Amino acid sequence: MLAEIDAEAPDAVWCLGDLVGYGPRPNECCAIVRERADVCLVGNHDLVALGGISIEDFNPEAAAAARWTQQALDADSRAFLEPLSPSAALEQAQLFHASARDPVWEYVLTDEAALATLELTTAPVVLVGHSHVALSIFRGERGVVSGGLAPAGTEHPIEDTRRLLNPGSVGQPRDGDPRAAWLLLDFGARFASFRRVAYPVQDTQSELLAAGLPQALAARLAVGQ
Repeated sequence: MLAEIDAEAPDAVWCLGDLVGYGPRPNECCAIVRERADVCLVGNHDLVALGGISIEDFNPEAAAAARWTQQALDADSRAFLEPLSPSAALEQAQLFHASARDPVWEYVLTDEAALATLELTTAPVVLVGHSHVALSIFRGERGVVSGGLAPAGTEHPIEDTRRLLNPGSVGQPRDGDPRAAWLLLDFGARFASFRRVAYPVQDTQSELLAAGLPQALAARLAVGQ
């Protein structure tokens, strides 16, 4: 994925959080994002790994992964994650790990949640993560939201109306496509382009199982759920 990003030569790289918490290489992920990202948010899985939120708020598989990550996280990774915020306001966009209403926990997967975030923001582009599902949603006339899933190859203009976009997930997509997801925003040409990159899922599955992480977390990678 990083190679494809480099090929586009972007002016900046933004990360919406959850660097750690499910994968077998949390410290390597932190090091890469620390080096590459111009803006990085903190997510709920980052926060639980730091001890900032209760592990009891997670399902059994996620809780097991969180406990493992708490032990695996090194001092450099902790120092990078600890000062991060779950939201950011930039000149061209507003960024949230989850939503404007609850930057840490709320999934934007319904029209009501999408509308609430659009109403609580003013930027022409609003970016959210957390759900692991690539989305493109806009507010039309009379406050009605339209749009939905944004599969690979989807391109939408970002000049005609305000848009709420979710790039999807690099490491654990949940929209039925197991490839790593990322989003290219071109504020000059005024478009958003949803991209996917295949990677050797089986290698990551083997590393997860070798680390003693739940088998369900490995199995879901092959199907993008």
